Amino acid sequence: MRYELYYWPSIQGRGEYVRLALEEAGADYADVARGKRGTAAMMRMMEAKSGTPPFAPPFLKAGKLVIGQTANILFYLGSRHGLAPKAEAGRLWVHQLQLTVTDFVAEIHDTHHPLGPSLYYEDQKAPAKKRTAEFWRERVPKYLGYFERLLQENGGAYLAGRRLTYADLSMFQLVEGLRYAFPKRLKAFERKIPGLVDLHDRVAARPNIKAYLASQRRIAFNEDGVFRLYRELDG
Repeated sequence: MRYELYYWPSIQGRGEYVRLALEEAGADYADVARGKRGTAAMMRMMEAKSGTPPFAPPFLKAGKLVIGQTANILFYLGSRHGLAPKAEAGRLWVHQLQLTVTDFVAEIHDTHHPLGPSLYYEDQKAPAKKRTAEFWRERVPKYLGYFERLLQENGGAYLAGRRLTYADLSMFQLVEGLRYAFPKRLKAFERKIPGLVDLHDRVAARPNIKAYLASQRRIAFNEDGVFRLYRELDG
């Protein structure tokens, strides 16, 4: 099957978690909106009057299925491409981990847009600085500490067993993104999460991921995505 991924063409954003899974699996897919008239095709699918139109990208077309929401897409892909356990309990556990990642990603976004996404960052600099301080004081230790503990309790290899899952790919993206957006803050924090740092490095070295990161398919971080570098927020 040739998948069609629909996401904004100039940012990694929430679509990147899906791209990483497709790349690791060696799946045949088209990043539709990056092609000619692809964004228009994406908008038409969201505006469809029948079927199961998605609310927003990312969404994945797999045959006749149109699947929206990052965690939902990964739940679908995981069992079909060896990126999730075979047993139902294991699949649900990895899905639960990905939903927790989704919560964390929303909080990361809110560091630079605490008053809402419709306002420019320049309109909310003071609240963003306050939100970021609380984020690093309270939320980062809670989220990354949780994932670090799971990793250590599982022997330090992967989050959900002895094999890589899409949740591990998402951990790579979280570390990579935080290194971009908060280089000083994360560098000081990394000593508290040695397992996650090691997992990040091992994922980056996997052949398919390594090739993807070196390719033009990997969109560079920029200040339009979830992870944004504003020096005044980096402490």
